[in-house]
Amino acid sequence: MAIRMDAMKVPRKSAPLPIPVTRALRKLGQDLRDARRRRRIPVAILAERASISRMTLNKIEKGDAGVYIGNYGAVLFALGLVDRISDLANATHDTVGRQLEEEQLPERIRLSRPRKEPKPPKGE
Repeated sequence: MAIRMDAMKVPRKSAPLPIPVTRALRKLGQDLRDARRRRRIPVAILAERASISRMTLNKIEKGDAGVYIGNYGAVLFALGLVDRISDLANATHDTVGRQLEEEQLPERIRLSRPRKEPKPPKGE
């Protein structure tokens, strides 16, 4: 009896996530679970609306880092919260990035001279 190695799932080892990331994902999962419950939507219905399995939804609600980010987005969409995704790395919330950017701004900005229009060729 031969065992097919390609059919067996081998768990991948990845670098452990920083603790704040793990906590943030766990909180996101709990918040999604609370949002589903506030709307009184059963797991099976939300999973169907998000086009994912109930097991994947269960992993999302636990904050599993191995779940595809698109699935998190699908759940947010199904709950009517998808607009929050575009705000995750919004520049208005990036105080460190804005401070670094301001440090690199030039002290003086010169206006460029207006460009001369090319002369039309002779003969036209």
